[in-house]
Amino acid sequence: MTGTTTTAAPLVEAIGLSVRYGAKRAVDDVSFVIPKGRVVGLLGHNGAGKTTLMRALVGLARPEGTLRVLGLDPRRERVALLRSACYIPDVAILPRWARVQDLITLMGGMHPKFSAERARQLLRRTSVGLSDRVKTLSKGMVVQAHLALVAAIDARLMILDEPTLGLDVLSRKAFYEMLIDEWCDGERSVLISTHQVEEIESLLSDVLMLNEGKLVLSISLEDIDTRFVALSHDAAVAEQMAAAHPLLRYRTGPGPGGSAAIFDGAPPEHVQALGQRMRPSLVDLFVALTRKPELDRTQF
Repeated sequence: MTGTTTTAAPLVEAIGLSVRYGAKRAVDDVSFVIPKGRVVGLLGHNGAGKTTLMRALVGLARPEGTLRVLGLDPRRERVALLRSACYIPDVAILPRWARVQDLITLMGGMHPKFSAERARQLLRRTSVGLSDRVKTLSKGMVVQAHLALVAAIDARLMILDEPTLGLDVLSRKAFYEMLIDEWCDGERSVLISTHQVEEIESLLSDVLMLNEGKLVLSISLEDIDTRFVALSHDAAVAEQMAAAHPLLRYRTGPGPGGSAAIFDGAPPEHVQALGQRMRPSLVDLFVALTRKPELDRTQF
């Protein structure tokens, strides 16, 4: 990950990674690393290639290029990989007939690194009871139960594909609190695909952005402020700002005033003097790097 230094081997290393479906490249020549102890956001519009990339990481899609996850080839060494990597797809599917205690027993027989006591400890943080049947749980409770089961595996990498899709804001908050408080320990890493960018920005250490299969950004959150410059300005200097060719111009509030522009790198000094520097949000940066070329949010 750009801006990150580490002497240990990365948990994930991709070089020139592509995944094809027929003539279409769902993932197109991407390269990145994920060191240990990181919380990485995978951002992209629908169809950008996020799920395909995650499936490749756990051996469910056949990639071209070089891919090592926990030092293993995900396709050829998938069984060994899944001993130390967890994957939660966008829909938490648990057998509706089962009681939660049955699921704990089942996991204990399936996974050598699963801790039943750890699962029960995590479930105590939720409103899910051990005797509850899955069919009686709300969607938020099912996702919480699923996370507790997966987080009770002594894994080094967790991959989450839209884990809170369809949940209300309180359920999403509870999910991420459990994830960060109970699983992230500075050694393990998490890769999260989500549309709730504003909600998880404060949790992330790094971000990967995909646009139409291509990786348009791989950076640590701490390096965003160094690389990207956002300038707030009033309407009187809008044309001068536009002439400096920012990545994106957008409104920061209602009315004719309150505009801002994002630049990749420091703009010329005379342009900087026209506005006041501000921190670009991850949402605005995402729009800037993945929008259609003709889109300019100052026109909205």
